[in-house]
Amino acid sequence: MQLLAHGGAGSPPDEPAERQAVLDEAVARGAEESDPVDAVCAAVRVLEVDPSFNAGVGSAVQSDGMIRTDAGIATADGEAGAAGAMPEVCHAVEVARAVMTETPHVMLAGERAVAFAHAVGVETGLDLWADRTRERWGDTEPPTGDPEAHLRWVREHFASDEAVDESADQRPSRPDPHDHDTVGAVARSGEQIAAATSTGGRWFALAGRVGDVPQVGAGFYASEAGAASATGAGEDIAREGLARRAVDLLERGADAEAAARLAIGEFDDAAEGDAGIVVVDADGGMGEAYNSPAMQTARTDET
Repeated sequence: MQLLAHGGAGSPPDEPAERQAVLDEAVARGAEESDPVDAVCAAVRVLEVDPSFNAGVGSAVQSDGMIRTDAGIATADGEAGAAGAMPEVCHAVEVARAVMTETPHVMLAGERAVAFAHAVGVETGLDLWADRTRERWGDTEPPTGDPEAHLRWVREHFASDEAVDESADQRPSRPDPHDHDTVGAVARSGEQIAAATSTGGRWFALAGRVGDVPQVGAGFYASEAGAASATGAGEDIAREGLARRAVDLLERGADAEAAARLAIGEFDDAAEGDAGIVVVDADGGMGEAYNSPAMQTARTDET
C-alpha cells in the first residue's frame, strides 16, 4: 500500500511537531487497510477528529456563525462521491463515500445530506467547535440582518487577513494558520487507486459557501493513471481544476512527483492564491508540491 496524506497548504502551523505526529498516525492507520478506499478514509478520519486541522472538529466558521463540512472521494474505476455544506457532521469523508457507494448520485448537500448521513449510520448532531475557533469567532463582529448585510461583511473579511472596513470601525481578522488546512489522502494498492479530501471550508465565507473540496476534478480526482488531493485557496482551485490537472499530467506520462510539481507551477502562473497537492501514480510513485509557506504531509514507504 502506497499512501500519502496532507494536512493542508497554508501558513506555518503553530505546533508543527504535534501536527506531524497526527499525520503520521493517520498514515499508519490507513496503511493497516488493504483497499485504497478504506485506506484514504481511515487516514482522513484521524485528521477530521483532531482540532489542529480545518476539517471536522475545528473547522472554519461561515458568516452566520455555523460550521459546515465538505468532502469528496474518487477511485480509479471512475466512481466518485461528494457531500457539502453539512452542519454538525464530523466525518464528511464517510458521507462522501456513502454517496459514492449507496446512491446513483455524485453529490449531496445541505440538510438533506445530513439526513442522508444519519440514514447510513454516519454520526450527526456533533459539536465541531474547537477552543481556537471559538476564540477567533469571538473576536469578530458577525453580521446581522438580511443577506445583503452578510454579503457586505464577507466582502470585508473573506480570503484576506488584512481586509478591514475602516468606516465600520472593525478590526482586521488576524491570520490563522488553520485557514487553509483542508486534509486529504491518496492511495494505491495494485491496480486500485483512490483519493479523498475533507474540509471545514474557509473562514468568514458567506453562509452556504461550498469550495473546491467536494467538486470532482478540483479538490479531488482519480483515474487509472493515479489520484490527487488538493488543498489551498478553494475558489482558485475550483476555477483551475487543480486535481484533474495533476491527473491529466499523469495520463500524459508524468510520474507523481513531476505531476505534482508541474500542476502547482501551472496553478501558480494562473492564480493568485496558494495551493498544495499530493499525487499517487499507477506505479506506486508518490509526489507532493505547494506554493504556500508550508504544507505538512506523511507517507508510507514507496517500496
